[in-house]
Amino acid sequence: MVRSLTLAVLASLALGSLSAVETYELDKVHSVALFKVSHLGISNTWGRFNDVSGSLAWDADLAACALKIAVKIDSIDTADAKRDQHLKQADFFNAKQFPEATFASKSWKKTGEKTFDVAGDLTIHGTTRAVTVPVTLTGKGDTPFKDHRVGFEGTIAFKRSDFDMKDKLAFAGDEVTLIVAIEAIRK
Repeated sequence: MVRSLTLAVLASLALGSLSAVETYELDKVHSVALFKVSHLGISNTWGRFNDVSGSLAWDADLAACALKIAVKIDSIDTADAKRDQHLKQADFFNAKQFPEATFASKSWKKTGEKTFDVAGDLTIHGTTRAVTVPVTLTGKGDTPFKDHRVGFEGTIAFKRSDFDMKDKLAFAGDEVTLIVAIEAIRK
């Protein structure tokens, strides 16, 4: 009986010490998706998407981690309203038919103290490709706002043509660099 009780107590303590998956919601005000693309092969045009949302499941056991990000294409902002309207049209993003770009992680691999390779599916313009994004944990902790937050930043380069965006490659280059910085609040 004492042995059974001792085993039950030890099992309870062991289970209690296991970390639970923390769930987070992206803070839209402090999350951003930036991009740059060549203009005429001469310079880079920079832009951002102002509407980024999503969720994060975070755990020391990386198999339990999951990141989902959605970017509203209609929120594109290149500091020029005329260009933004053109980029929303069918010959570029076709925001009417494809209103969101998304990323959904499938696996996380630790590569350093605060770095990870996050593999997942990137969907842009209705086309999904498997990608791996190098990600850095930029911070984690309690805030003066009486909540708990975590931040990550990742950068990836891809070809527009891989996502069926082949129009006007001579004007706006094929290779795009995408930088996503997120801050998420624990629920």
